[in-house]
Amino acid sequence: MYGFDVLFPSVLNGLTTGAVYALVALGLTLIYGVLHIINFAHGALLMVALYAVYWLKVALGVDPYLALPLVVPGMFALGYALQRGIVGRASHGKDENILLVTLGLSIVLENLALLWFRSDTRTIDTAYTLSTVQIGPAFIAVPKLVAFGGALVFAALLMAVITRTDLGRAIRAVAKEKQGARLMGIDVDHVYAMSFGIGLACLGAAACFLLPAYYVNPQVGSGFVLVAFTIVVLGGMGSFAGALLGGLLIGVVESLGGLYLGESLGQIGIFVIFIAVLLFRPQGLFGARA
Repeated sequence: MYGFDVLFPSVLNGLTTGAVYALVALGLTLIYGVLHIINFAHGALLMVALYAVYWLKVALGVDPYLALPLVVPGMFALGYALQRGIVGRASHGKDENILLVTLGLSIVLENLALLWFRSDTRTIDTAYTLSTVQIGPAFIAVPKLVAFGGALVFAALLMAVITRTDLGRAIRAVAKEKQGARLMGIDVDHVYAMSFGIGLACLGAAACFLLPAYYVNPQVGSGFVLVAFTIVVLGGMGSFAGALLGGLLIGVVESLGGLYLGESLGQIGIFVIFIAVLLFRPQGLFGARA
């Protein structure tokens, strides 16, 4: 049995990782909550955001955190354009078409990344990459601590937009009743594209917080999107609070799993939780029963 001096750093490490997981899942749950579709391209689009941060650092010397004002709006614009130009047009109003389109988009993006960047794993170096801060008996890497705080701030801003702005009210109206919202004069197609764009903006922020302590390659998004799907199901499909708390919980479970079972088996606990939720509470922790 491990003591407090071992468990506390592990839990703290899990919380810092879980906050970024939650940010990725927030984008996924927003897209699902409004469009009512699962975006299979979510992981590939996170990979695009990570390569954007990498390129800004290597080619232009822009620090990953200073890249936030560039990458977040850029990913938002990409998401808006994808929804209006490809996903919305190719779906013809059928959810099964959207699933196929996003799956095809994921395959195209990953293969383009393989063509342009090869399969090499790339990292960046910053002055603070190896810096640590002591919190009690734990030494936490500065990039992880910044990622934790930044992810929570970005999540709070997203929730404020959804709950306190006209756009947020339109998004909630479309998510609740699309035809009723259309009859009230809301431009549903625009709201769809805005939701897709905001979902990708979350990925842009997550990429900026991740890369100082992480890596990028063409397959990097696959692992994140599997965890994000688990978080969305755990928290409740379409629940923002559920995605945030679910992300933190999953991060802690992964960290403790790695501690007790070893690094290679650390994610077993995540998928045990996923199966248990599907069996015993399929609506999720914060989801409403249909």
